[in-house]
Amino acid sequence: MNRKKKIKQIQSKRLKKAKAKLAPKTNKPRYVSKADREQLEESSEASSEV
Repeated sequence: MNRKKKIKQIQSKRLKKAKAKLAPKTNKPRYVSKADREQLEESSEASSEV
């Protein structure tokens, strides 16, 4: 019984990973670090001044 349970766990784990890969991504925006935000802000200011 233990061997069957282990095999079933492994298969369900693989199936779950495969489904997660095919699932649509969330609409949550990507994380942007504080340093990157500052760089983007500086570049946008520089482009708006020119």
